[in-house]
Amino acid sequence: MNRESTQARHQYITGFALALFLSAIPFGLLATGTISRSTLLWTIGLSAIVQVCVHFYYFLHIDLKRSHRDDLQLILFTVLIIFLMAGGTLWIIGNQHSMMM
Repeated sequence: MNRESTQARHQYITGFALALFLSAIPFGLLATGTISRSTLLWTIGLSAIVQVCVHFYYFLHIDLKRSHRDDLQLILFTVLIIFLMAGGTLWIIGNQHSMMM
């Protein structure tokens, strides 16, 4: 094996281990029941955001280097459009529900 494939494999294994760890944190806290519900929800949200960053870096190879910034901007714009569409849909459905009451 050459050095590049060994380095790539090491990067994938590191990303996989981090993803498993970030998934195990909320499951472990939920199973033990040691923290309050609101703290658990914040922990789940924070773990999800960090896990998205791990996936971007280790699996999609998107970082803040100049050559990859365009890819990151494209992904963030796509997330914005999806957020606007989903949020707008929920807003309209909420307004329709309140008018029917």
